[in-house]
Amino acid sequence: MIRALTGFATRHAWKVIALWAVVGLGLTALAPMMFARVTQSQSGDFLPHSYDSAAALRIAEDHFGLDPNATVVTVLVARTDGRALSEADQQRVEAGAARLGENRVAMPRLPDEPAFLVPDHSQTPRVAPAMLAPDRSFELLAVEMTGDAGDQGVQKVYKAFRDSARAEFAQAGMRTGFTGGLADATDTADANRTAATVGSALLMGLIVLLNVLVFRSVLAAVLPLLAVAIVGGAAGGAVAGAAALTGLKLAPSTQSLISVVLLGIGIDYLLFLLFRFREQLRVARPGQPVREVAAEVSARVGTAITSAALTIVAAFATLGVASFGQFRSLGPAVAVAVLVMLLGSLTLMPALLAACGRGMFWPSRALRRTPREGVAGRYGELVARRPMLLLVASVALLGALTAGVAGIRMDYGQGAPSTDTPAAATAAEISRALPAGVSDPTSVYLVANGGGAVKVDQFSELAVQLGRVDGIGQVGRTVVSPDGLAARIDLYPTVDPQSKQARDLVAGPVRSAVAAHTPTGTTAHVGGTAAIFADVSTAVDHDLRLVFPVAAGLIALILLLLLRSLLAPVVLMLAVGAGFVATLGAATLVFQHVRNEPGVNFTLPLVLFLFVVALGTDYNILITDRIREEMHRPGPARAAVARAVRHTTPTIATAGLVLAGSFATLAATPGTEQIAFALTLGILLSACVLSLALVPAVAAVLGRALWWPLRTTPRRGTGTAPEEPPYAPERIDAFQEFGSHPRN
Repeated sequence: MIRALTGFATRHAWKVIALWAVVGLGLTALAPMMFARVTQSQSGDFLPHSYDSAAALRIAEDHFGLDPNATVVTVLVARTDGRALSEADQQRVEAGAARLGENRVAMPRLPDEPAFLVPDHSQTPRVAPAMLAPDRSFELLAVEMTGDAGDQGVQKVYKAFRDSARAEFAQAGMRTGFTGGLADATDTADANRTAATVGSALLMGLIVLLNVLVFRSVLAAVLPLLAVAIVGGAAGGAVAGAAALTGLKLAPSTQSLISVVLLGIGIDYLLFLLFRFREQLRVARPGQPVREVAAEVSARVGTAITSAALTIVAAFATLGVASFGQFRSLGPAVAVAVLVMLLGSLTLMPALLAACGRGMFWPSRALRRTPREGVAGRYGELVARRPMLLLVASVALLGALTAGVAGIRMDYGQGAPSTDTPAAATAAEISRALPAGVSDPTSVYLVANGGGAVKVDQFSELAVQLGRVDGIGQVGRTVVSPDGLAARIDLYPTVDPQSKQARDLVAGPVRSAVAAHTPTGTTAHVGGTAAIFADVSTAVDHDLRLVFPVAAGLIALILLLLLRSLLAPVVLMLAVGAGFVATLGAATLVFQHVRNEPGVNFTLPLVLFLFVVALGTDYNILITDRIREEMHRPGPARAAVARAVRHTTPTIATAGLVLAGSFATLAATPGTEQIAFALTLGILLSACVLSLALVPAVAAVLGRALWWPLRTTPRRGTGTAPEEPPYAPERIDAFQEFGSHPRN
């Protein structure tokens, strides 16, 4: 199957390239609009209906008209001279709020921006007075807007509304401040926009620079980026299209995460092909067509690429058993994207090799000379001579990092909040006069058991008891829904609603008070940000215990089928497991113990496990596959390991740096600093420590016993594995892997 696919691509290279260009560019243009239709921003909507906060959210939607896509902005209005608001001032504030609520806010567009490709988030926000400060120093307005707070289009609409509100109240001699999720996301994005742009530019520069240094070629430096961009665009469109057809809702971060993953693995897979292509061109028979070499290389490397990609797909497919919907939607999204990238790796990339031929490495002259041994060759000899030294050093390093796991805590907040943005300054001003949770209350929703009507006076005792809970600064009046079938009591905690203290408050004393004092014949559910994340923590704990063993089992099965051995998969699984724990320990040490953050992000262990284990296994597959191939050649097992390390070190080192660099760019996205650090370190450990030191060292120690119970015996009369063409062994021995010397 793989050989037939790569063979077709190399025979019809230009047709394959043209087809991918049309499909990739077309889906790239449609992807933003398609993703906007399948994105779901509310964390509570990802919870199973059995959770308390999810039930509260359904009551809010069904009886109080809550828009599940709504995001609330809190507007502070105060006099510019600092004096208390008078009755006349208060009337002017409320009149201004009424006018703002009547005006439709149009989304600004660029002059040449196609309207049909970009979702229009223009809307008329709902604006209403919310609360007056006890000292009358300011009044708060609640502004309800629709859309994901991380969407750039929604942020543009918010900015337009913010400008209108400032102008409206400036006419009355008043100043305004804005806070809340959308305001904070917009301010943070503006503050980090330059860093994100610079980070992306540096990544592109890193990829081009590494390829130039390794290949000394123009096409080899640029084509990987172009090919991955085309396939990545097609993959993004395929993910959004599949989600739309199946009704799957994606988290806002899914698109950016997929883009980073595809960039990393796509460059990796193309580098695997480029390295092997150049190696085989050096030993090709005189007069052998380049397309034939491209087909042979693509078929051989395609097997390892397919196994590596299927490992990622299998790992993320296990998220289908997760209870938290954000995990459950991430799994198929990444799986579809990786499958499209795999298809591109087996068709577009071989077609590019066949079409460019030796010109792929122009103007380098590396194909015309025998490379010297270089660093990679000397390192391979070191692994063969001192495997125990490398093994002990690798285990010691991993063990030291693993020690950081001690005392690990999960943080279920939205990441470290910005403290130097206008939104943060407004929130701080509000908290000096009102409870910290005033802009994001915890709400208790109540319904009659038989579905009948409810009355305010039924819940007076419950409201009193909730007001006595330590940590609740204020209790709002009981509000009955327009249909009379539900009631709501808003609670304003004295702590940040996204903090661990707020989650503990809701999960413990608040829910206990609700359970003890809810009137007979009614049912109560606690909702709001703190309640949602309290339930998310429970769901994630359940999923971690379930997904880890299932994913590990599937990865082990794929390794077993690929390597056709019982011992080799065990070695690889132990290695990637050690790398995962070491990376998690390093992240805990840096963020929890050194930076004194509340803990590591609650998604980090699962994301780290899936990405580092699955992606890191790519490099282990490449090195072990080459070790097995070299062990088919005559000679000692350690010599085979030395040759395998010499050939694959440039490939794995370059690919690891590229993938780590792509993950490092996530640090420019607010709230993903921990994930960026952990994934970057995890990939570097996987590539440089596990694949280039630990695994080859174990292979050198165990020798051909690594493939137990099968026996890998040298094949007489040939220098390569049976899948490869019968190149002359003496010619192969005369050449070494490209990139093993700086001049290559």
